[in-house]
Amino acid sequence: MKTQMPKFLLAAALTIFSAFAIAADEPRSYTEGSVMRVSFIRVKPGMMDTYMKYLDTTYKPLMEEYKKSGIILEYKIYEANETHSQGEPNLILTIVYKNMAALDGLSDRTDPLAAKTFGSRQKQNESAISREAMREQIGDQMVRELILK
Repeated sequence: MKTQMPKFLLAAALTIFSAFAIAADEPRSYTEGSVMRVSFIRVKPGMMDTYMKYLDTTYKPLMEEYKKSGIILEYKIYEANETHSQGEPNLILTIVYKNMAALDGLSDRTDPLAAKTFGSRQKQNESAISREAMREQIGDQMVRELILK
């Protein structure tokens, strides 16, 4: 009985290893696509028009510069008009990057364009503070598109 136990364990290990090897050779049924940063925003009561004006006059020109420079593929703004509690977002901002590698060294490429749009780092910080008077950023999420073959 003692000599059969190691043979049993060896056979089990070989079976498991073979199953992993077969699974590793099987191609995936999808490819990895673009990466999207999704920002969930709660615009404060009475501030929607003011915040949308900010997005149109400051955010949009910056995003257009990013697109023109090839940093991003696109950006969009969505309204979530069926919120169920005050903690949920009522606006969703998305920015699409070509892939995860596009995020490497991102600030080195975006900082000069942000300075061109907002001015000095001090002015950028002041702009961030004034934005928060209009809205609350509930959270961010990075998602990757999976393209079925």
